[in-house]
Amino acid sequence: MSAAMDYEQAGELKIGQVGIANLRIRNLDVSRLVEEMRQRVQRAPKLFARAAVVIDFGGLSQVPDEATARSLLDGLRDAGVLPVALAYGTTATERLSEALGLPLLAKFRAQYERADGGNPAPEPVAAPEPARPAASRPAAATSAPAAPAPDPGLIQAAPVRSGQQVYADNRDLTVLTSVGAGAEVIADGSVHIYGPLRGRALAGAQGNEKARIFCREFHAELVAVAGHYRVLEDIPPDLRGKAVQVWLEDQQLKIAALD
Repeated sequence: MSAAMDYEQAGELKIGQVGIANLRIRNLDVSRLVEEMRQRVQRAPKLFARAAVVIDFGGLSQVPDEATARSLLDGLRDAGVLPVALAYGTTATERLSEALGLPLLAKFRAQYERADGGNPAPEPVAAPEPARPAASRPAAATSAPAAPAPDPGLIQAAPVRSGQQVYADNRDLTVLTSVGAGAEVIADGSVHIYGPLRGRALAGAQGNEKARIFCREFHAELVAVAGHYRVLEDIPPDLRGKAVQVWLEDQQLKIAALD
């Protein structure tokens, strides 16, 4: 009799939401980029030391050559972070990622395909229906269809504890209790926290600059809206422990106490 097959996997692979920083390169000055990153790590080591970083060359007119890219990666590692991937871009980006032995992060795919290929094709417009005599027209509907119920967003009733992450995909996030130190709450829309915020809160994760963060008791390690962030060391001491709102205005992150 043949031995029974063992179908149990040695490793279980799951795909999930992961908090990874995106470094969008706007000026390919390697020494300046490395120094800026070194300062970030020194100012907030708990947040940035050995942080996973995706390198995004979409802000440049052309992708750098392999030697320059390797110099940047080495410099960033020396500054204290860990480059783990390139943001999806053009075919040149894909070739560079293969040469560097780094994966492409697909979440940026749609954004770059629009940028590289021009504006998305417009939706087809239906031709107007020719006019018909009144007698042959269908009778008007007697009642309009019921409107769909509004989406309340994702509601997190339990505390978000250290090491946990809660992500609201394409909606708002409401946390009814607390967000502990080392925890992270992320929403593509706005974030509402009805207890203390001691971890990180990120609103507008997919670039929604109108998203906001509202918090009843502010002790955040980091807050961000549409990628613009501030860490605890940058926050005025008189706002700590207060009820605040965080929003983006003229590409600057604003934090103010709620009256």
